Amino acid sequence: MSNEVELTAEERQAAETVFGDRLSLAERYVQHLATSGMERGLLGPREVPRLWSRHVLNCAVVANLIDKDAHVADVGSGAGLPGLTFALARADLELTLIEPLERRCIWLHEVVEDLGLDNVTIMRGRAEQVVDHVNADFATARAVSALTNLAGLTIPLLHGKGTVLAIKGRSAAEEVEKASKVIRRLGGKKTEVVTVGEDILAEPTTVVRIHVA
Repeated sequence: MSNEVELTAEERQAAETVFGDRLSLAERYVQHLATSGMERGLLGPREVPRLWSRHVLNCAVVANLIDKDAHVADVGSGAGLPGLTFALARADLELTLIEPLERRCIWLHEVVEDLGLDNVTIMRGRAEQVVDHVNADFATARAVSALTNLAGLTIPLLHGKGTVLAIKGRSAAEEVEKASKVIRRLGGKKTEVVTVGEDILAEPTTVVRIHVA
């Protein structure tokens, strides 16, 4: 079976909008995901046909919520989702990918080197272990943990000022309700559920945005 991942016409249009002249780099990243990423267990074979729609584009559109020249810490980066998609979509951003598992860090290093991304730093460790070494403007995460736990992993990386962008599913509002006390205790001033990518994606991305003053 070939692991060549073809873009549908709709996906290509969305990818061109998001990645612009860096689309060929994004395509190379997707090939890494579909080959060595799958072989090393970073994602399952069932995900390969929907890498663009469900994973890469779903993440990349969230870069629209990030300020110019911001430093972004991506917690539990895994296969680089969303962190590497932001680095590809926005050359102005500085990304720190935080990942505890060594095998995933090795893979991330290989991909970053192959793509020539000079705006990415990979840090091996858990978020709570690296908090003294990272001072981010934005903290992001996807499929890491429920918000009650995730708030404690992301908000401290902002050191009192910045924004958390947590990519979530349909239960986002419910998670916000359950985590509201924890978020407030950690310094979150305003929490909202926003959607991005409505204009280019069949299924827009749901994001929990926490403003920390």
